[in-house]
Amino acid sequence: MTYETIRYELFNTIGVLTINRPSVHNAMNQQCLAEFTALIESIRVDQATRVLIIKGAGSKAFTAGADLNEFAAYNPDQAKKANQRWLALFEAIETLPQPVIAQVQGHAPGGGTELTLCCDFVVCADTAAFSLAEINIGVIPGAGAGIRLTRWLGRLKAKEIIMLGDIISGNEAVSIGIANKCVPHHELESAAKTLAVKLSKKPPLALAAAKSVVNFASELEMPRALETQLNEFVTLFATDDQKEGMSAFLEKREATFTGK
Repeated sequence: MTYETIRYELFNTIGVLTINRPSVHNAMNQQCLAEFTALIESIRVDQATRVLIIKGAGSKAFTAGADLNEFAAYNPDQAKKANQRWLALFEAIETLPQPVIAQVQGHAPGGGTELTLCCDFVVCADTAAFSLAEINIGVIPGAGAGIRLTRWLGRLKAKEIIMLGDIISGNEAVSIGIANKCVPHHELESAAKTLAVKLSKKPPLALAAAKSVVNFASELEMPRALETQLNEFVTLFATDDQKEGMSAFLEKREATFTGK
């Protein structure tokens, strides 16, 4: 497909999705959401893509989140429909079998930070500025951040982030647990690529199982959660990758995983 608001490139087995609206700090309008979601769904069935990196064009912003040129005039019904598209995109990312890395440079307010919360890994530059600042324009996060942050960080920290709307630096993001690593700006691309290459060598089906267990099974009641994890574990014993991985370990050689 040809996209107007995003770019997609595949380097060996690593896909790079770039939100490409630098003139508006990569703010995402409805067209961008539609193109983004369509691309995620195409990657879902693309065995050539082992890992996905999401980044913003330019150096000033990851994404400014929702394009307020559209949102400002919405009534409640329009706002609900628009945010249901955001929820659908985030669900698509969370359920994508491939690991997703957010490569965050510059500003990532509102929906930008919400997007990072749906990714599996967050690597940011020391210039990164996370925030859920919707409170400052009269609303709250509309695409799940209030739920995700509360479950992951607890009520006190979630309220602090959402009700104050303060900027969170890259280093602070690591310290509170919403980013994995903060590096100097000039090292960001290399750091994200290094992580992506490491993940690309892991067994794809096992990665998908691990992602599913952490993202979804962990939220279930304990007996059902443990049963779900066991089922994911057992299912992997029917794969070629399990046979290859264990054989390679016993034979003291590097495994080659095919995703089968």
